[in-house]
Amino acid sequence: MTTESQPLALDPDAEEPSFIRRRPVRIIIYIGLALFVLMAVVWPLVVQLSDQDFRKHVEQHRVMVGMSKEQVLQSWGGPQTINTTFTKDGIRQEEWIFEDWESSAVVRHRYLYFEEGILMGGWYEGSRERRSRDFPAEKPHPKIQP
Repeated sequence: MTTESQPLALDPDAEEPSFIRRRPVRIIIYIGLALFVLMAVVWPLVVQLSDQDFRKHVEQHRVMVGMSKEQVLQSWGGPQTINTTFTKDGIRQEEWIFEDWESSAVVRHRYLYFEEGILMGGWYEGSRERRSRDFPAEKPHPKIQP
């Protein structure tokens, strides 16, 4: 008694899965996401390991998380304002504010944040020149006349 394998009959009423639910498409998407996350995490580490003492960054007048206050001073110079606070655990936190004057009415700010003398992050505020016409007409500022 021999049994021959018969091909499986496809159900004609079965719907084909949507494009995104197909296995090869999902695999490609997952691989792409994994590569993106890997590069987002690994690339900054590679950059930091290639310049452990931040000499290249200081020479190019750039700052990077992990720099000491002395390295930032060498790179950007001194800030106009330093605000110092302490957490409830006694950790010293500093906010350094740099001012870049483009004209007498236009200033840009750069902010750096340190914990225990190590740069933790920062942000940049672009120039926003305000003229009298920018103020609301219904409540004009008393010292600014249009």
